[in-house]
Parts: sequence; structure tokens; C-alpha cells
Amino acid sequence: MLSTEHEAIVRLFHERPVLAAELLTETLKIPLPDYDHAAVESGDLNQVTPTELRADSVIVFRKKQPDADPQPVLAVVLEVQRRRDADKRWSWPMYLISLRTRMRCPSILLVVCPDPAIAHWSQHPIELGHPGLTLTPLVAGPTEVPMILDPREAAEDPELAALSVITHADTPQGPDILNALLTAVHDLDPHKGALYADMVRAALPPKIWEHLENLMQTETREFLSDWARDNVAKGKAEGLAEGKAEGLAEGKAEGLAEGKAEAIFAVLSTRGLAVPDDVRAAISTCTEPDQLDAWIRAAVTVESARDLLDT
Repeated sequence: MLSTEHEAIVRLFHERPVLAAELLTETLKIPLPDYDHAAVESGDLNQVTPTELRADSVIVFRKKQPDADPQPVLAVVLEVQRRRDADKRWSWPMYLISLRTRMRCPSILLVVCPDPAIAHWSQHPIELGHPGLTLTPLVAGPTEVPMILDPREAAEDPELAALSVITHADTPQGPDILNALLTAVHDLDPHKGALYADMVRAALPPKIWEHLENLMQTETREFLSDWARDNVAKGKAEGLAEGKAEGLAEGKAEGLAEGKAEAIFAVLSTRGLAVPDDVRAAISTCTEPDQLDAWIRAAVTVESARDLLDT
């Protein structure tokens, strides 16, 4: 079973590489060249330099040629970004250069960020030093990933529907988006239905997953095949055993994160700085201790609360 949100999102693009084209053209308004098919290729990008470089995924679009093999017309570096990572500001340009050299075609960087604060960070242009040479990552964050509420629309594009659930799970529309996906997977073959359910289960926050589990228990039709039977039956027993061992540790970590978030808000309030709702949400939902500590330090000197998201 998939274990992380990161792996779940990457797997969606592996299941349907054209999902990258949909995000680029329909939400980011990036025109693509004519192509006949898209396929996932090796993410190893080590051919230009000896430094080990590995992208989350690489998707190559090819166009058929008369009396020749299909030729690459566009290569996409897909990165799933869930936290700030200063090293990416150096490696992302290398990904593009290496891929462009290997495939002999234009290359694009597409970064998928379910977290709004990380999406904001990822969008910052990367100055390469040479005059006029700047890389501005193309970012698909919560604003760009659509909310799919209609089960019929979810059935037509289950990969995008699953990404919609992962991205918008903690919004008021989250349950409706989830219900749309569950209704759609009922019409898929058992293997596909179980696969998308695995992806969503791996990526969703615990509270949303509890909602999913309740739906499976009350649902009269059986649409998640062996995965549903095994996990619903065993989930309770395993949860009881694991919960006793993990509950204290998780509770302590969550309490520490909440305390640090409150400290940030207290510093900003003392300085008379207003905290916009999106900034408050980004800080309140952050669970990275190092990031929270950095925000606490920065809260003493920033000119506005929004500036914290650049820290």
C-alpha cells in the first residue's frame, strides 16, 4: 500500500501521464506542441554532470514521424513539493538542462503543491545569473487544481479527481469531492477502484480518512474489492494496537506544533501585525518543527505576516 502523499501524487501521473498536459493547458494556460502520446520515462538526470540528480518523474510527449520513430516534442519534469527545500532552487534548473540535453526537445518544470504556502514558495523565480536567464517554475497548487464535485466528471478523469481530493481534502468542499470520487470508482474495474482508494487513503489527513472509512462501512455496494474488505476489517484491530503505541508520540508532536503556531501568532499580535486567513491556515496546519522555528524567529522582524511565507 502507498505510504505517503508524495508517492500517491506521483503514482497518479504514472497511471495517466496525460494528466500533466491537462494541468499545463487547462489550469496553467501553457500551450503544448502537437503530440500523439505521452509516457513516463526515467527520472534519472545524471548524464550532464556527475552529481546524482533524480526528479520525481519525467513525462515525455512524442509526435509520430513518417518513416521514423516518434520524436520527442516536449519533456516535463514533474516534482511534488510538500515542504520548503532550498536545494531545489539549485537542482531544478539542472533537471531542465539535463532533460533538454537528453531528449533534444524543449523541457518544462511542473511542480505540484497541495499546500498553499509551499505553492507560493515554489512559484518564486530562480535567477540563474546570466542576464535575462530566469527559471519561473510552473506550479499547480490548490488554486490551480480544480474541485471536482460531480461524480460524472470524476468518472471521466479519476486521476484528476483523486488529485482534487488530496489537494482540497481540508476545505469545506472536501467531503463532496471525496464522495464524487467514491461514486466514480464504483464504475471502474475492481483493480482501478482499489488503486485510487489506496492513493487517497495514503494521502488524506486522518480526519478525512475517518470520513472515508465511515462511508465504506455504511455503503451497501462493494466497490473497493479486496482492498476495502481487508482494510475495513483489519483497520479497526490494527488501529487499536498501533494507536496505543503511536498515540502518545503523535499527540505530543501535534501539541508541540500547535504551541509553536500560537507563539508565532502571539509575536505578530504583540507587534500589531494582522494575520490574513490564508497565512493563518498555512501556519496552523504546518507540522514541520524546523519550519515553525524559522517562522518564530522571523516573526520578530518581518514587516507583514505574509512575509513569513517567504521564510
